[in-house]
Amino acid sequence: MKNFGLFLLGIIIGVLAMYFYCQSSETPAAVELQAIAPNGIISSKQASALDAGYNVKHKIINDSLFKNSKNGGDNRSSWWSVEEIQNYINHAEQQTGEMGYTMDGLRVYLGSYPDANGKTGLTTMFIVPTGIKNVSTGSIISFQGGSHDISGADGLNVSQHGKPPGANYPQ
Repeated sequence: MKNFGLFLLGIIIGVLAMYFYCQSSETPAAVELQAIAPNGIISSKQASALDAGYNVKHKIINDSLFKNSKNGGDNRSSWWSVEEIQNYINHAEQQTGEMGYTMDGLRVYLGSYPDANGKTGLTTMFIVPTGIKNVSTGSIISFQGGSHDISGADGLNVSQHGKPPGANYPQ
């Protein structure tokens, strides 16, 4: 009987110790997400240099297409909220998965709206998902090649342009 009492006391102490240990350690809600910098990160100074390098091309576009424009010329940037981008990624992953693809990235394209009502269409940027077709080859090693645009998948456009449209970096 004495051994049983010690056994029961040991269990109670063990449960209490685990309770206090778990309370003192970080819970998943308290753990901060640590951002991992992706490849290709550039400084704001490098971004300014890239933007300045585009000035000559932008001037040619504006001088040839937007001579009499009162809206600030052609677009130089596109903006989406973080929520819109996250929602698009979720949508694209679901859609491409249903199409039999594994989405592995996004590609950004330059586009242009058509000329309408006597006004030249502005430049836009749109995003499309990229990935590889899910195929069963019977082998662990896959030689499918690189990632390609997933034809038939929805893209993301309808961003907000710069203020004014021709504004340089940073805005």
